[in-house]
Amino acid sequence: MKKDLLKTLLLDQSEQFKKKELGVTRENLIQIKKYANSSYAVVISGLRRVGKSTLLAQIAHKFYSSDDYYFVNFEDERFLNFTADDFNLLYETQLEFFGQRKIFLLDEVQNVIGWERFVRRMIDEGCKFYITGSNAALLSKELGTKLTGRYTPIELFPFSFAEFLAFKQQKTPNLAYLTTLQKSKLKRYFNDYIVTGGIPDALKYPEINLHKTLYDDVIYRDVAVRYKIEETKALKELSFYLISNISSLVSFNKLKELLKLGSVNTVKNYIDYLQTSWLMFTINKFAFSIKKQQIANKKIYAIDTGLIKSVAFSFSENRGKLLENLVFLTLRRLFEEIYYYTTQNDLEVDFYLPKQKILIQVCQSLADEETQKREVKALIAAMQELNINSAVILTEDEDSVDFENGKIKVIPMFKWLLDPLNN
Repeated sequence: MKKDLLKTLLLDQSEQFKKKELGVTRENLIQIKKYANSSYAVVISGLRRVGKSTLLAQIAHKFYSSDDYYFVNFEDERFLNFTADDFNLLYETQLEFFGQRKIFLLDEVQNVIGWERFVRRMIDEGCKFYITGSNAALLSKELGTKLTGRYTPIELFPFSFAEFLAFKQQKTPNLAYLTTLQKSKLKRYFNDYIVTGGIPDALKYPEINLHKTLYDDVIYRDVAVRYKIEETKALKELSFYLISNISSLVSFNKLKELLKLGSVNTVKNYIDYLQTSWLMFTINKFAFSIKKQQIANKKIYAIDTGLIKSVAFSFSENRGKLLENLVFLTLRRLFEEIYYYTTQNDLEVDFYLPKQKILIQVCQSLADEETQKREVKALIAAMQELNINSAVILTEDEDSVDFENGKIKVIPMFKWLLDPLNN
């Protein structure tokens, strides 16, 4: 890469980065601050447009002065011909223009093949790195081989409900003493959150159909191009089917037959690509046998409810599925090991966290007596089989109630989303 172009790029990006809006303070900053003084690279991965660049700006603003760091955004199309061999020239140019600094902020670094060699060398020389990328598998593979034991992974999701309220300039009230007005406002914003989701730019520019553009970018740029899929029709059909059937059980074999995808391995690979691009997630059925977990049907979830509403087929009527997807995303921000559970009598519990011994059922309403009996019966059976003393039902109902002498708590979802660890 020519040095003159590199100079222009670095100067342009430096000025733009200093002017970048900081937006809503992300909850991840609390976690990241713990690693600010360590030598480990902080690697931030997440969906396109989820706010990774803004999080870098928040890190720069809150932890450092403008003279402490270098910033480079490799998503800039002018870096198209930049290779790993150009990193030394990049560093020389940075030293020439900005002087010696020990902090590197590298945005969408996975666009440069072999980037990890430069990062490892500079870490060994005492530098600190904050790195972002939109592909979980690519970063994981490269980091695992070149930066073993020298990095901390951070996952960035769309706004949580608390961050959504902050975006709307609403303070989170004391949940233990909600007034009638506070409760009604929270429920109204909760309803908005279900429909719009938490992707920052989609909230900032509601007049633009950003969800659809983002979805297409992931399918074509992050999956088809990256994994060299020339026939995209099958990939698009599978992705559309999955996002239209979130919170549902899926069988790889049935998907192969339904979409005529040729082989189960093709289905597995495509779903894996969608997951590593942060568009979809799957969870396994809990079983003490790993083999049983692998062969059982999976449950599918999407990265954002606003994206589901904008892209999926006729999803407006199935609110319960959206609620379950929202609960999954809240759990996934906190825990990696999440399962669904099926009792010996084939009763399903939506979520089971084995390490925390938590069972969660999601239900839009318990007003119907038969629905209430079904949900409680499944939890009682699961509690007995797993030797667990308590469980939770999350609903849209306003008031909290208890079943089985308080062993099963029913909690309004708009409250639970704001404090999932203490409800």
